[in-house]
Amino acid sequence: MNNWPLVRLDECCDVVGGSTPSTTNDSFWHGDIQWITPKDLSQLDGHRIRCTERAITKVGLRACSARVVPPGTVVLSSRAPIGYVAMTLEPMTTSQGCKSLIPDSTQLEAEFLSWWLLSNRNYLQSLGSGATFKELSKSKLGAVTIPLPPKEQQRRITEVLDRANALRIKRRAGLSQLDELTRSVFLELFGDPVTNSRGWPTRELGHIADVITGNTPPRSEPAYYGEVIEWIKSDNINSGATYATRAEEGLSSAGKSISRIVPRGAILVTCIAGSPSAIGNIAMTDREVAFNQQINALVPKGVETIFLFAQLKIGKKLIQQASTGGMKGLVSKSRLGRVSILFPPRDLQKAFARRFCSVEGMRLPQTASLAGLDALFASLQHRAFRGEL
Repeated sequence: MNNWPLVRLDECCDVVGGSTPSTTNDSFWHGDIQWITPKDLSQLDGHRIRCTERAITKVGLRACSARVVPPGTVVLSSRAPIGYVAMTLEPMTTSQGCKSLIPDSTQLEAEFLSWWLLSNRNYLQSLGSGATFKELSKSKLGAVTIPLPPKEQQRRITEVLDRANALRIKRRAGLSQLDELTRSVFLELFGDPVTNSRGWPTRELGHIADVITGNTPPRSEPAYYGEVIEWIKSDNINSGATYATRAEEGLSSAGKSISRIVPRGAILVTCIAGSPSAIGNIAMTDREVAFNQQINALVPKGVETIFLFAQLKIGKKLIQQASTGGMKGLVSKSRLGRVSILFPPRDLQKAFARRFCSVEGMRLPQTASLAGLDALFASLQHRAFRGEL
């Protein structure tokens, strides 16, 4: 264990809130001041940010309470959701969905702070409050205490974590290339599934698959939870992996008896989410699982499972177009069942499935390698902030 002092963030950082100029005034927008939102942070591969989806003008900056923060500022998404982190590489400002931490350079390295925040995302999320969505206030964030080793050790920890994370990024890039190969094969055979550019016959999902909505056994009965069967949540199907990742939580025999269960070969779809972009995330099952109410499952009948999975992954917009959730996202069981998909001849579906399996054969060892790198990285994070590196 280390003997590093614990220091409040507001004692080693300037904590700055964000703001949004009126979106109805065009003179406030399309300027040259990069404006960070939680969405920008969620799309990063790494934890450094140079540019954003939207930018505001100097007039827009003066019209709101936003403040331009310097390069080397650590930005944290403080709502919807809490916990995305990035360090600025340019002068930037943020929406009210973010808090900025400008480190006192005599005490704290910005990249060390970034890694500490990323490593403690669950803790930061637990500090959020609010009925509609959780938000981490400026005062609560400022009161968070962090370990403060000597700056030389901060830099060494950052270097170790940066190197380990670079390996993960490289492996994810390889997997992304395989995803693109699968996408290219599908489009070559069938065209765009959203526009049906080849004019294929179509079927509603409810006619070619059983649609099942998940549920949550009452939390008031601890006996429902155990290790008899995995209980899948949306996080387990939001990673982009072909198969649902292992669930951290499971159900007992009693819990399984009142839950929704699907066998190997089902397709799980995120149908309730905190943001519209997460609607339509999918994964297949390679084992029997239970799943919660944010997910609808498709158990195919009369259609090639792999073909259906690939079509819904590539044509994610087909699911999102059925959403009625406004600022969040919601696709009911009935609306999902009415989604119309391409239905080419079965021999062509099978031909695609064979090519998909060839690509999947290349994916499996890379996926296993990434899982190993993720485990190593998690261990390094844990050890780093305990002073064990």
